[in-house]
Amino acid sequence: MDKVCAVFGGSRGIGRAVAQLMAQKGYRLAIVARNLEVAKAAAGELGGNHLAFSCDVAKEEDVQHTFEEMEKHLGPVNFLVNAAGINRDSLLVRAKTEDMISQLHTNLLGSMLTCKAAMKTMIQQGGSIVNVGSVIGFKGNVGQSVYSATKGGLIGFSRSLAKEVARKKVRVNVVAPVRHASAEPSEVK
Repeated sequence: MDKVCAVFGGSRGIGRAVAQLMAQKGYRLAIVARNLEVAKAAAGELGGNHLAFSCDVAKEEDVQHTFEEMEKHLGPVNFLVNAAGINRDSLLVRAKTEDMISQLHTNLLGSMLTCKAAMKTMIQQGGSIVNVGSVIGFKGNVGQSVYSATKGGLIGFSRSLAKEVARKKVRVNVVAPVRHASAEPSEVK
């Protein structure tokens, strides 16, 4: 059986670095991003027979369709990485409601939807999920209350899901990296 890994947010940042490592370890990869051309470029740089897909993780229909396409072209996904995320730094009193909703939908709901879609096959065959959180989800930060809430929610979601599916041989973990000063300050996809 092929080792198939879907990396949502795999065209940039942490997701791209994870994709590079997983390719070295022999996984067949689905690089998933909103922008298909960017995802294709990232998949092409990995060499091999990795594929690119476009998906808005905040839309359940997109997520379902993407999983159907991945399984059709690569086989069952047995490793899922949720690295798609956005950050709209702002003090809460200045935060635009649409920016708050976008962060909630992408950073939290998106990971919930991809995990839900992955469970359809992982519950039967086992698998692993890694959700990319942030240390900000634990400690908070000035100007990042909404981002912190989404990442804190992702931490709680991941811990609970891990308990739900452990008996089915599905592992769920969350990592909480620290953003380096050289990271892009306004948005990570």
